[in-house]
Amino acid sequence: MNKNQITKLKNEIIETGRMLWDKDLASGLNGNISARVDDQTILLTATQTGLGRLTPADLLLLKLDGALLEEGKVSTEKFLHTEIYKNFSEITAVVHTHTNYTNGYFAINDSLVPSTFESRFYLGDIKAVEQHTPSVTDAKPVMEAFKNNNIVVLKNHGTVAMGKSLFDCFLLIQVLEDAVKVDAISRLYKGGRGEVSSPVNDDGNQIVSSAAKKYQLFSKEQIDEIVRLVNADSQLKELGEKTNMTMDLAVKLNETGQIYSFHFERGSIVRVGNDETAEFLISAPENIWRAVFNREIDPFVATTQKKMNLRGDFARISRWYAPCNRIFQLWQRVPVE
Repeated sequence: MNKNQITKLKNEIIETGRMLWDKDLASGLNGNISARVDDQTILLTATQTGLGRLTPADLLLLKLDGALLEEGKVSTEKFLHTEIYKNFSEITAVVHTHTNYTNGYFAINDSLVPSTFESRFYLGDIKAVEQHTPSVTDAKPVMEAFKNNNIVVLKNHGTVAMGKSLFDCFLLIQVLEDAVKVDAISRLYKGGRGEVSSPVNDDGNQIVSSAAKKYQLFSKEQIDEIVRLVNADSQLKELGEKTNMTMDLAVKLNETGQIYSFHFERGSIVRVGNDETAEFLISAPENIWRAVFNREIDPFVATTQKKMNLRGDFARISRWYAPCNRIFQLWQRVPVE
């Protein structure tokens, strides 16, 4: 990356810091931002800097092995940032802030089930990672959490988001802060603090662990079981008829190129094939598909966070959110080895 490109990247970091500041997502001297320069180098904010008043001199070049390439004192969270880039080669941006409402919520709760559709699309269910030091010294639980979600809450500390752009990170932090505010407001309207809800199916039944049987990923046996469950589910039949869910949906395993396509008519699967030209195609690497089928990540969240790729008109498929959500719940009753 040449000097002009680094200057452009610094300006993007400065702009992101101002947005966080203006939206009350950062305050005082807390928070830090980084962006990938190349495979082994990042730009990271210096220590004791206010994100709303960053200058180019506050952004320092740092190697992933921790070596500082220019004079200055880098953020105390350099270990957290470098570990993220080491573990996730596709990630090019990381933002860490101490958002007030999110910190307040997770000071007394361990998880959040967002109540609005947008929050569910972007966040999924959020669980806090225990934090025992002022800055991250044990990265392993944080990296594990990042495998299933691009935003992680550090209990009694703050929020960390990673993405393919700084704006992706900003959006995740903003959506989470808004989701916590909505939760607080809804409790006030309800007239009491209430209890944090557990994840539930659309029929109101709490999600329980999967059956003991597990299937080989993308095997014919797994696909046959998915079709059987989908076509036997009365709730999906009702939702499919109500929304006239008639479409072609295909799934693809990136490593092998293996594809299965499902032709839905009013919520029922009437034909299975291998048509890559289906109206909607969901593709992902093996580790993401495993996480989906083993109920570790929500497919809608994986799509909005770009862990999975959706080809097709998202606005069109979102009209069938309810039946699609039910389909994904049924998928997760077919866990993989």
